[in-house]
Amino acid sequence: MIALRFPLPLPPRVRSRIALGFAAALAAGVGGLVLLALSGWFLTAAALAGASGVAAIAGFNYLIPSAAIRGLAVVRTAARYGERLWSHEAALHALAGLRSTLFTRLAHADGRSAPDLASGDGSARLIGDIAALEDLVVRRPGIPAAFGTMLIGLGAVALAGWLAALLLVGILALLLAALATLPPRLSAAPAAAAAEATAQLRRMLVDYAGARNEIITYGLADSVTALLVAEADRIDDAQRQLAWIEAASGGLLIVGSALAAAATLLASAASPPLTALAMLAATASIEAVAAIARSSAREAAVAEGTQRLRVLLALPAPEQDKAIVAAPLPLGLGAADFAPGSRIALTGPSGSGKTQVIEALAGLRTPAHALALGGTPLASLSDAEIRAQIALAPQEPMLIAGTVADNLRLARPGIDPAAMEQALRTAQLWERIERMPQGLETLLGEDGGILSGGERKRLALARALLAERPWLLLDEPTEGLDVATEAALVAALDGWLDATGTGLLIASHRPTPLALARVQVPVEGVPPAAG
Repeated sequence: MIALRFPLPLPPRVRSRIALGFAAALAAGVGGLVLLALSGWFLTAAALAGASGVAAIAGFNYLIPSAAIRGLAVVRTAARYGERLWSHEAALHALAGLRSTLFTRLAHADGRSAPDLASGDGSARLIGDIAALEDLVVRRPGIPAAFGTMLIGLGAVALAGWLAALLLVGILALLLAALATLPPRLSAAPAAAAAEATAQLRRMLVDYAGARNEIITYGLADSVTALLVAEADRIDDAQRQLAWIEAASGGLLIVGSALAAAATLLASAASPPLTALAMLAATASIEAVAAIARSSAREAAVAEGTQRLRVLLALPAPEQDKAIVAAPLPLGLGAADFAPGSRIALTGPSGSGKTQVIEALAGLRTPAHALALGGTPLASLSDAEIRAQIALAPQEPMLIAGTVADNLRLARPGIDPAAMEQALRTAQLWERIERMPQGLETLLGEDGGILSGGERKRLALARALLAERPWLLLDEPTEGLDVATEAALVAALDGWLDATGTGLLIASHRPTPLALARVQVPVEGVPPAAG
């Protein structure tokens, strides 16, 4: 059952732990039921023997039942521990595998067709929505075990007569039908509200964390806090409704237990000890339904999490990475083809589409202009073929919350510190990095937190240089720099381009970096993409 419901195939290790968890859950359920039933028989029989006098007490064998009760208690405890151990181990491995698989798919997705998820929404799916699937692993092995326990309970109740067993079958059927339909229907709306509010809160936290300086500067902390609290209250309200539904399911089980015990007592045709055994077996059979009730009450949350994950599940699995060592290809802008090593300035006023062209050439968006590599329209090339040709230093670079070296290693495998230093010197950032406490191993924090805006752009530029691709795309590379630093950076880039023979496409509103180009192409002159 679980293998069919989990979004991705479960590895053999997880399936084996689920099987062990089922066996332990069955042993715990049956052991607990027999323990309870035997205890009821033993206490009732002992009480009757005591009431009958000394001779009856002397003839009553209490050693074997006592030993059985102690043994069953040990079995139940050990089985419960095994169930928790194996089911949670299976859940940890299954969810970790799902997260890594979906993150890999998202990381390798073609930027032109991948879903546009904000960082907060992406983390909500990879963390919160996947966590909701834990019930599929932790609780579902207990469901077949619960049915097995109920069958054993019915056999024990049948010792009190067929009518008692038939009444228990009816009560169990009514309970299972109610728990299979009512909790999922009632919890659908609050589960959807909780998932949506959680994703929204994560988006807000990420967005507001990025704007923390502005929030402090303009005294918006109280209003932002109020917005976050309101969203958190939405989550609390939804979770409160879900808790009430789960509590109502538990109350229904209590009522069912009382009815089962009363029906068994009234319908029993057996001796008092067997009647007590059957009553407690009936109660334990109803308690076995608790695993099904908990899973049913959380079915809506599981379904909602799975639904939100469909965006990532729909992404194709990445193919085995191929080391594409492609020869430099000509770059096509409209009708013009530029040979490898050309230096081109993309010109035009703000909002004219320069960044769109650069991002499309980098494979980050669907081309809106007629762009080509090696004479092939960009839309016809795979993202891997585009990546093999293009290195990008964007206008708004993204940095990871690691060290300086971690951010530079994203460019390509096998980069050594000497190459990092050379790239940072070209980007006019080495002296700043050298003064840091741990140099290249200095932690930057979230989105390069300890660096200024200009320093982040130069770190992204150094990363693009280290990629060693045939074409370097620069979008406003000197924005935020003083005149002296800008001049030094342009001079260093000029020498690097000459030494490596790398082609350049640059967009800038400042005249100094445009001097790197040998030809200017107005973005208005690049026609729209065909179709």
